[in-house]
Amino acid sequence: MSGRPDAAQQDAARTLEEMRRMREIEEEILARAPENDIGPSLERITAVMELAGDPQRTYPTIHLTGTNGKTSTSRMIDAILRESGLSTGRFTSPHLHDIRERITLSGKPIPREKFIAAYDEMAPLIEIVDARSLESGGRRMNFFEVLVALAYAAFADAPVDVAVVEVGLGGSWDATNVIDAQVAVVTPVDLDHTHLLGDDVVSIAEEKSGIIKADSVTVSGAQDEDVTQVLKDRVEEVGGSRIVFEGNDFGVVTREVALGGQQVGLRGLAGEYADLFLPLHGAHQASNLATAVAAVEAFLGGGEQRIDADVLAAACASMTSPGRLEVVRRSPTVLVDAAHNPHGARSLVAALDEAFTFTRLVGLVGIVADKDAVGMLEVLEPALDHVVITRSSSPRAMAPDRLGALASEIFGESRVTVVRDLPDALEQAVTLAEAEGMGGGVIATGSVITAGEVRMLLGTTDV
Repeated sequence: MSGRPDAAQQDAARTLEEMRRMREIEEEILARAPENDIGPSLERITAVMELAGDPQRTYPTIHLTGTNGKTSTSRMIDAILRESGLSTGRFTSPHLHDIRERITLSGKPIPREKFIAAYDEMAPLIEIVDARSLESGGRRMNFFEVLVALAYAAFADAPVDVAVVEVGLGGSWDATNVIDAQVAVVTPVDLDHTHLLGDDVVSIAEEKSGIIKADSVTVSGAQDEDVTQVLKDRVEEVGGSRIVFEGNDFGVVTREVALGGQQVGLRGLAGEYADLFLPLHGAHQASNLATAVAAVEAFLGGGEQRIDADVLAAACASMTSPGRLEVVRRSPTVLVDAAHNPHGARSLVAALDEAFTFTRLVGLVGIVADKDAVGMLEVLEPALDHVVITRSSSPRAMAPDRLGALASEIFGESRVTVVRDLPDALEQAVTLAEAEGMGGGVIATGSVITAGEVRMLLGTTDV
């Protein structure tokens, strides 16, 4: 009998080594400044990409910005492109459970070995850029900049036919903005990250419009008049571009609630698409789909070629958006939603009212400290019978006692329970939902991290 390990043992050993190396890399990346600690400059990411030979220029891109809906729309675009026969790379943020979710290859989180290979390739170049920046009185690349560099390198190495790239924050100074995308997508713009992007929608739109480049097509969701003008001005400024808007050039024609989602009819740039089943809830997701379809039409045929009806129907039926009004438990029903600003909360409340009929609905809410907690709670209040205030594991999470005091002013003390630890808070929310018998439900919301951790507590980690 040979003492040599069999193939299964070798695979297991290789997997363990990859997991160990992934932990090391994550610790190294997390030791950097967090992604919300930005230095408004593209110098560092530009320098590291140049040292790598500008891999981000080796494939065409679709670039997305906006306040809400970016990740769902990115996933929809990705699904349609893949169903059309293209290999895709997708970069989104933040992640729910695993850092590899941010970088996907043909719809799946990047394999550990490919993530490790991208890091090993880029790390020496990142060290060079860090050293140069520090010498000149600057800073090291932050967490987000490093991940962008890894994504762009991994997409080139794959190689992908097209990359779908979501900005992290803003647009002009976002680290992703070292690409010149063939299609720029702007989902609805509203107030968020005001301490970084500006305290009015015009300032925010001006920053986000920076992803619009010459000789491209811009696909915009529904915007208010001021934002619309900012985008039009940017398109005129860069030259050779055109812009299309939801409600004017494309949009949702029909929409009916259906079991497990909705039945949608769309007007695209190149024609109409009837009877599409979308397994996601809410008018906002139908609008996201319309935007995604227009973006793919713009990318594949300049907006003049219809997407094959069977291809689009199959893509829609396969669409998922983890952590976005997602059912993660039954009896009682527990939903999670990543809404983290008032605009997102309004979409959530409208979708809850349309798609669910709870006899009693309990909110499980944890919000990050730099967000508009009062604005969110005011939007949620009419929809919730009771709210359980808690916190996620994020160091940026607002203290439950502070958030609870804000909630008590809006809901009244009798409708607010504060439970510091999330697992205990989830248990309490479920108990309250069941207090009056069958038909109760729980909606966990307030941040992506809150949604992700509730998902994990209830055994759902697939993305």
